[in-house]
Amino acid sequence: MGRRPTKFDDLTAAVRFARALYEDLSFRYVSAWKHDHPGGKALGYLPIYIPREILHAAGMLPVGLFGGGDRVQVIRGDAFFQSYICHLPRTVIELALGKQFRAFDGFIFPSICDVIRNLSGVFRLTFKDKYILYLDFPQNFDPSVGAVFYRHELERLANDLERLGGTRITTRKLNRAISLYNENRHLLFSLTGLRADFPHKLSAVDFYLILRAGYALPVEDHNAFLSNVLSLLEAVDAEAEDKIRVVVTGAFCEQPPLGLIKTIENAGCYIVDDDFQLGLKWIQSDISDDTEDPVGALVNAYLRQSTFSSAVYENGHPKGEQLARLVKQRRADGVLFCVPSFCDPSLLDQPQLERALDQNHIKHFSFQYHENLGQFHVIKEQAGTFSDMIKLWE
Repeated sequence: MGRRPTKFDDLTAAVRFARALYEDLSFRYVSAWKHDHPGGKALGYLPIYIPREILHAAGMLPVGLFGGGDRVQVIRGDAFFQSYICHLPRTVIELALGKQFRAFDGFIFPSICDVIRNLSGVFRLTFKDKYILYLDFPQNFDPSVGAVFYRHELERLANDLERLGGTRITTRKLNRAISLYNENRHLLFSLTGLRADFPHKLSAVDFYLILRAGYALPVEDHNAFLSNVLSLLEAVDAEAEDKIRVVVTGAFCEQPPLGLIKTIENAGCYIVDDDFQLGLKWIQSDISDDTEDPVGALVNAYLRQSTFSSAVYENGHPKGEQLARLVKQRRADGVLFCVPSFCDPSLLDQPQLERALDQNHIKHFSFQYHENLGQFHVIKEQAGTFSDMIKLWE
């Protein structure tokens, strides 16, 4: 695999490059980046969101880790976790014990749920030579409480990274990193909006892979890649099919297999928005990138500009109403709750989300999946029935 994405002349080649990143469970791209950046550090992080700007300002490569999905046979991982929790942590530890993470210098575990918290403890005990951080996020969004707490967490992270990498995180470097990630979000939202308007121009799987590349590439490279893809999409001429428009929600951490995403679309549903890659779009608007207090800008962005998720307390802004607004914004016909088995945050939130959709007269359907599930016949039948039912009603 090349060390940097070239400018692609056709969309097929661009998607092929993104798929290669997705399939690379040995993270050769990370090793190549470290070869090109002597002394540079690479940190892996679990879903959903971390402030990657701080890692960039420290001269480090942040890399998202989603486990091995249906491509890894879990043998040793089951010795660390019970069978009644989600599949993701078992494949993560399986890859780690199989030395697929040897290019990484450390790992960050954001506060998603108790399982990820426990996974950070497993890593701390098992990989004593690596930097391990459990990064907590505020659930109280009062500036006098949550902002103070979160600033402390970010300053702790910055101090750790300066010691680990030997590079001082200056105001100028952090402002520059914020600017680059602002550009990344602009490009991501442009691509998301384009696909929502013209979902027949780019398949759901290809769209997923293009976004997923952002978890492996340096932000500069992902920005160039997204710009390239957007220009290539302008030339795509495809006929729209008779499919309903759906928002898919619930899969913000453990990712569905590509076959499942394809199954939903083949069952007659255009996915016009989803939370598969929620961390890339967590902050919904520009963060101030010309300030004497960039850490404060990151804190304010999390408290004031972040999206909704089952991993975060709703803080006076009901998640159900936010989901209903998203459905209306995307002109969707309904919602598919696509939830990993045993995902407590998603499953506990789902009843109140469904209630809000009912109050807004938005149709919805739910199913659960396992990331190593390879058979989707039942889901295809159910999603197809949901599609046909909406067409009939409309």
